[in-house]
Parts: sequence; structure tokens; C-alpha cells
Amino acid sequence: MYGLAAIYRKELEDHFSNVRFTLLLTVILMISLIMAFMTGAGLRKELEGFTKPALVFLMLFTSTGTLFSLVQFVAFFGPLIGLVLGFDAINRERAQRTLAKLVAQPIHRDAIINGKFLAGITTVALLLAAITLMTAGLGLWVLGVVPGGEEVGRLGAWLVLSVFYVGFWLGLAIFCSVVLRGMATSALAVLAVWIFLAFFVPLGATLIADGVAPVDSQATIETALRHEQIKRAVNYVSPIALYSDATAVMLDPLRRTTRSLILMGPLERVSLSRFESPLPLAQSALVVAPHLMLLLAATLTCFAASYACFMRQEVRTT
Repeated sequence: MYGLAAIYRKELEDHFSNVRFTLLLTVILMISLIMAFMTGAGLRKELEGFTKPALVFLMLFTSTGTLFSLVQFVAFFGPLIGLVLGFDAINRERAQRTLAKLVAQPIHRDAIINGKFLAGITTVALLLAAITLMTAGLGLWVLGVVPGGEEVGRLGAWLVLSVFYVGFWLGLAIFCSVVLRGMATSALAVLAVWIFLAFFVPLGATLIADGVAPVDSQATIETALRHEQIKRAVNYVSPIALYSDATAVMLDPLRRTTRSLILMGPLERVSLSRFESPLPLAQSALVVAPHLMLLLAATLTCFAASYACFMRQEVRTT
């Protein structure tokens, strides 16, 4: 694929020299550090005089603190990173009349779309890695606890999940930039999709579940289970729900399922103590593997649609 390295290097330089991206990076890092400091200070105050529990380092990322946790922040506002990086990836080149010049060079057309996507994924990975490392470093200073191998492994798995998750929004933004000619139209389109998936899908899931299987004071166990299953199935239309459930299991070793409603039989209630030990990292990875595959499939689908549309479009010199 001739020309891929040149496009990849050019896009990386554009991302890191862009004022818009610099401002976004600064705001995200500032908010992440403030949340991490407030969460760490709260944890240190709560644990004064007590023996620090195992895997307490992960609480820096999952504890809500005053506003919300770092994981929740990435789940709701992480998509903005991908949208900002990709909403004008192609239509900006058209507006500046540089796309025809790129195609006229000894560069394959597919190298343009591939290089832009790979540069965006690399930028996302570096940004999320910076947030994770800065939060971890602040946690070392505030809590005075060194993370173990289990915690480092879980944070690494969460980082991979986050890259795939933000990569989906990047692919969606690039798709809109390919299909829509105007940059403002593309930006509004991706923001509308984000608002719909982030706010209206959970609301619709609750309304549909309440309408199909209403739960009241006289509801049976079967009705409550059906209500939760319908709500969960509708919520999984949004990748935000997939990511939130997967990270909840990956960063909480005491969780053994992504379901919020669990029924236990007599044997489970008798031997409840066996659920108190943390779940190994490999077992948690098996639990979230379907969610990871769905996020990866959604990301590749968005990019494949962008690739197919871009390869079929006509590039004019005027």
C-alpha cells in the first residue's frame, strides 16, 4: 500500500499541531487530573486508620467521588475525542482542494483513508494512555499505594477496551466526513448520533421495558427478569452501554457478570462466601470478551463503510 506511511505521518503531525486538538487534550487532561485528585483524597480520608484493601488502586478509576468516576467520564465524553478527530477527515480535504492533489501523487487512494484512520487510532491510544498514566502517577502520590501486577493488567485491558470504544466513534465520524460534503453538517450529524445513543437510547429502553413488562409491587420474579432483559437488550444498541458494562467487570474484580439483576439458588445462598474472593484477570477477560468483540466489530464496520464509500466516490480536480 504505497503512500500509507506518508499519509499516516502527515495526519499525526496535523493532529498534534492542531489548536482544536490541543485545547481538547488540555481540557480532558485537566478534568481527569482534578477527578483523580478528588477521588484519591476522598479514598485516603476514608481509609485513615484502616488497612488498605486489596486492589484499592483501581478505585481511583471507578469511585464516583464528587461528580463521576474517570471510567464514567471516558464513557460519556470519550466519544468527543473520536468525533473531533474524524468529523472533517475527508471533507476538509475537499474544501481545501487538496484531496485531488493527494490522489494525483504516487499514493494509492486506499492509503489516504487507511492512513487517516490509523493516525486517529494512534492519537486516541496515546491520549488515553496519557490519561491513565497521569491518573496512576497522581494515585501513587495521593494514596501511597503501588499497583500490583493484577491491577496493571486490568488497567491495560481497560485501555484496550477504551481504544476500541473511542475508535468506533472515530470510524463513525470518518464515515460522516466521507458521505457529507460540509464540515458543519458532518459535525452536527455525529453530535446528533452521540446525543441519541447517550441519552435517548437509555430513556427509550426504560420506556419500552416499562411498557412490555411493567414492574410494580405485585410483579413476579419472572416479570422483573423480563423487564431487565428487555431493558438490557435495548440499551445494547448503544456502544456506551457495552463499554460501561465491560469496564465495570474489568475494573471491579468482585463482579462476575455484566448483569445488574442476579438470582441465586439455595446452593449459592448457602455458599455465598465463595463469591467474596476477587475474580482472576483471565476470568474477567472471558466475561467481557463478547462485549470486546462487539465493540471491535462495530469499529471495523464503521471503518469498512467509510472505506467502501470513499473508494467509490469521484475525486474532481475542480
